[in-house]
Amino acid sequence: MLELPLTFVQRPAASTTPRPWLLVLMHGVGSNEQDLFALSPQISERFYVLCLRAPHRMGPGSFAWFDFSIEPGGARSINESQEAASRTLVAQTVESAAQQLGIPPERVVVGGFSQGGAMALSMLLTRPELMGAAVVWHGRLVPQVLPHAAAADALHGRKLWVSHGTHDDVIPVASAQAICHHFETLPVPVTYREFPSAHEIRPSELAATVAWLEALSTTPTAF
Repeated sequence: MLELPLTFVQRPAASTTPRPWLLVLMHGVGSNEQDLFALSPQISERFYVLCLRAPHRMGPGSFAWFDFSIEPGGARSINESQEAASRTLVAQTVESAAQQLGIPPERVVVGGFSQGGAMALSMLLTRPELMGAAVVWHGRLVPQVLPHAAAADALHGRKLWVSHGTHDDVIPVASAQAICHHFETLPVPVTYREFPSAHEIRPSELAATVAWLEALSTTPTAF
């Protein structure tokens, strides 16, 4: 049984998998670890799926990685100490889980939806040595994280999936496009897809992501 800093649910990889991968997923604001875990039946059993619960309780079954507010002009301000503390906890959790499972960083994927996607992106930028790839569903780049970003050279060999809904009225699609723009100067290949959806992961988006993960896990990787 895994012992980790954050509450989690898990679906082990198939016992017949010779070189399993680890997929760590993080939910959005107001949800919990069961949310993205519902997607696990669609994910290859080559992956050990680990879904984390954010540390900040908003209400019964409702959690967040950090508090934020939206200003009248649309700008977002965040609780920077909460974000930093959550990022540290996620890093500790990812590193510990990989070590306990005997899975090397190049076979670790960190992903999330909405604020969880923002966390996954922040992890890739600040702690790339812990993972081989990241998945960002309907997320955004948190600018307060950029001063803590690793050197560009540390990102070599990593890969990034970004997908978003063209009708997302919670986090606009421009936020996803801004992620791609940021990575234009970084040595990380980005797979970017838009879907005719709102703030949700529809079956077509999940299927495309799963296909990307499948290709990732069947292609030799090297840092």
